[in-house]
Amino acid sequence: MSKKTTLNVILLALYALFAGGIFIAAIAVPALRPIAYAPLRELLLPEPQPVVVDMVISTEKRAWLDEMIEAFNREDIRVDGRPIEVEAIYMGSREMYLDVLDGDLQPVVMSPASSLQVSLLETLSTTRYGQPLVVADNRSQCRPTVTSPLVIVGWRERADALWGGDYNGDLWEELAIAVTNEEGWAAYGQPEWGFVKFNHTNPERSNSGLHTILLMTYAYHNKTTGLSNEDILSDEGYREWFTGFEGAITEFGDSTGSYMRDIISFGPSQYDFVAVYESLAIEFADAAVGRYGELAVFYPPATLLSDHPFCVIDGEWVTPQEADAANTFIDYILTQEALELAMFDYGFRPADPAVPVNQAGSPFLTYQENGIRLDLPPQVQVPPGDVLDTLIQFWSRQIGG
Repeated sequence: MSKKTTLNVILLALYALFAGGIFIAAIAVPALRPIAYAPLRELLLPEPQPVVVDMVISTEKRAWLDEMIEAFNREDIRVDGRPIEVEAIYMGSREMYLDVLDGDLQPVVMSPASSLQVSLLETLSTTRYGQPLVVADNRSQCRPTVTSPLVIVGWRERADALWGGDYNGDLWEELAIAVTNEEGWAAYGQPEWGFVKFNHTNPERSNSGLHTILLMTYAYHNKTTGLSNEDILSDEGYREWFTGFEGAITEFGDSTGSYMRDIISFGPSQYDFVAVYESLAIEFADAAVGRYGELAVFYPPATLLSDHPFCVIDGEWVTPQEADAANTFIDYILTQEALELAMFDYGFRPADPAVPVNQAGSPFLTYQENGIRLDLPPQVQVPPGDVLDTLIQFWSRQIGG
């Protein structure tokens, strides 16, 4: 018996052992080439190495993404026959894009809280390297997933005293007047409450803080598009108003989520109003009941969505196979099932309008009495990265934190 024939017999015997005697063979006669048994080959050959997709993700959506990543990895989804393995680290959005810019992080995917950080990375990487690491408006590279607007959350009793139960939408100007008034709550008939206390996060470290000062700046200039460096640097009236407003704030936190936990824990003794994400207002609404009263939610006259884009970095360290695997995962979290999980369990609005927010049991229906809205105010335009960088530097020079 020839060696090739012997090999075929051995392969047949092994296949019978593994497959219970049921097999499909391809025999070439009369050459008697080795028989190909695909299932047996899969048993005998080593498992291909996974395509690892390293992601850096903003902390606001960690609970949802942890759940999605675990489910995705469990399903053994593959690209070119290789299993995809998603690995994630979480950090603040500003730290994220600066680390990618400096090369301290080399992820396949970056997902900050907002396209603001993508716009900043696009501008700064173009300046530094001659070409962008990411293009915010390129939907084949950057895809929004879930959204949440900035809102002002405060205690109902304090809000009624400030606005007389009739909030008319001129939010930023009225807050500025209240927090800079040396009479504090006495000007509104409640001297025992002390000063009017409004807080937001540090815009140098937190996306919600940057959203806050951007919306304040747009509101002062009475526009929703075309914000320029001149609006920030050359308008003395704006400088005086902005520094007065921001200078009256005693604390700038690092974490939006921490503010929501603190307002529930410490109540109006420390916080009357805070600027946070709508999703956090939904998450903590029930926790406020029975503590210091009801939480009320107010929307600025113009808003900006944290759209949580997932962007595949155009870096030399990213292989085509890693990019394909990353896009496979992004497709996975954009399914209706994944987006509904983000909405029902975590209070995010799906970026896909085909997934409605007014479904039965939706938190956007449940918490309408707290001020949660189905519709949203008009959105402001995301300024170019250089304008955003100027605004951050202006805040840092005038206010610091």
